[in-house]
Amino acid sequence: MTLLGGPHLDARHLADAHDPADLLSRRGREATSSVIRDLLDWTRRPGMASLAGGLPAAELLPVARVGEAVARVLREQGPTALQYGPTDGEVALRERVAPTPSRAADVVVTTGSQQSLDLLARVLVDPGDVVVVEGPSYLGAISAFRSAGAHLVEVPGDAEGLDPEALAAAVAGGLRPKAVYVVAEFANPTGATLTAERRRRLAELAERHRFLIVEDDPYGALRFAGAPVAPLAERTERAVRLGTASKTLAPGLRVGWALLPPWLRDPVVRAKQAVDLHTSTLDQLVVADLLADEEFTAAHLARLRSTYERRCRALVSALARLGGGRFEVTPPDGGMFAWVALHRSLGLTADELLPAALDAGVAFVP
Repeated sequence: MTLLGGPHLDARHLADAHDPADLLSRRGREATSSVIRDLLDWTRRPGMASLAGGLPAAELLPVARVGEAVARVLREQGPTALQYGPTDGEVALRERVAPTPSRAADVVVTTGSQQSLDLLARVLVDPGDVVVVEGPSYLGAISAFRSAGAHLVEVPGDAEGLDPEALAAAVAGGLRPKAVYVVAEFANPTGATLTAERRRRLAELAERHRFLIVEDDPYGALRFAGAPVAPLAERTERAVRLGTASKTLAPGLRVGWALLPPWLRDPVVRAKQAVDLHTSTLDQLVVADLLADEEFTAAHLARLRSTYERRCRALVSALARLGGGRFEVTPPDGGMFAWVALHRSLGLTADELLPAALDAGVAFVP
């Protein structure tokens, strides 16, 4: 038997093992399920009103248009669509999602934005490295960085997003972050948008203290109020920007992408080779076909924005009317999330309130 290097299990070790679970690695033993994924089981129950998780409204998914795109791709590019493809992604898609044609080479297509987070954690984080997240933050990002052994540090935020002065104070006190993770537009779960001034300050801190900003942008195209703000990746080269088709087209396609600085691109590509070789060629070409149809894209996004704005206003209005002063709602300018803060007078935490809400037929993320 030829050994390829590294520690190995021999027959004696296997014979001595009483519990097969002893074979699990530390990462395998410590992996936990997301509360949001667990709540999905509840949201599928008949009659359940779901306010849990960032799932696109099912009736807004462009089923017919996706079907047309699949048929056209198979008709015109069938052998290519069903074949292995390049790890960094199909050129047609990379050119569509790149901010400029010259940056298409800096785009790596991933199997959903969640894989972008996992790959970045793999290539950036050594056990014990500090990764800063806003408190609270997207649980999927926390899980990805924690699985890589990161020491996660929460920095507070408010209605204007992560507070860069709180981060600056932590750094002045000795904190040395490897990366700072932010959802700058309509954050999950707070709905907050990082202001232009805070983005400028965060970019300045990244340059001065040599950390990487991971800017996750699943919701930017869903703005229904206020003026757009330039992304962090346009303010500093020490930033990665993640995108996805999940919130605007269909999460089932599992297509995301990462806009990377040149020094980070090849390590991410090599990590992806080891994980899944490449994202589905068919799905990539379908997304490229949809994005190339600018008339469809504009009309579809307009429908999403108007529908989500209407539903957001209805939700915020109902909560304000029914709350009786027992909680406070922060309305967002876009995206899929509204933040509800419970007043102490209610006498319950969100975790304690959830079982009663589920019994009443309403699911939310505590």
